[in-house]
Amino acid sequence: MKIISALYRRFAHLVHEIAKFGIVGFLAFIVDVGLFNVLRSDGAPLHDKVITAKAISTVVAATFAYFANRHWTWRARMRSGLRREYTLFFVFNAIGLAIAEACLAISHYGLGFHSKLADNISANGIGLVLGTLFRFWSYRRWVFLAVKEPERSEQAAGAAIV
Repeated sequence: MKIISALYRRFAHLVHEIAKFGIVGFLAFIVDVGLFNVLRSDGAPLHDKVITAKAISTVVAATFAYFANRHWTWRARMRSGLRREYTLFFVFNAIGLAIAEACLAISHYGLGFHSKLADNISANGIGLVLGTLFRFWSYRRWVFLAVKEPERSEQAAGAAIV
């Protein structure tokens, strides 16, 4: 039990970030799917414009995810400007999407698995997991920057101890 407790203390911050990131991602998914279906419903202005409806729902969901991650998941991290963060956020989202698309293409066209189940497993299972891992890592690394600790010289550190 001591080992588990020590591991949790060491990685608690990361575990909390991952949990918050997952909650934000789930809520963004709900926004995306919900808005897409509202835009496509009978009588809606975009009911016959599938691509436009999906583009709008994706942009709205990604914008929600950006602000939720910025102000909740990584609120304690440095702010490097809305334009910079938002642009990088969308670039890394596009790369995450490309990862899922690549998994689907490999499975469907490369390996010849053509069933709906196989397509869903490759795109929404394997691709989603790999894309999400990439997005978490890249957002943490390049979008929402860690706060820099002030550097202290050895002399100043020694004086602080005495």
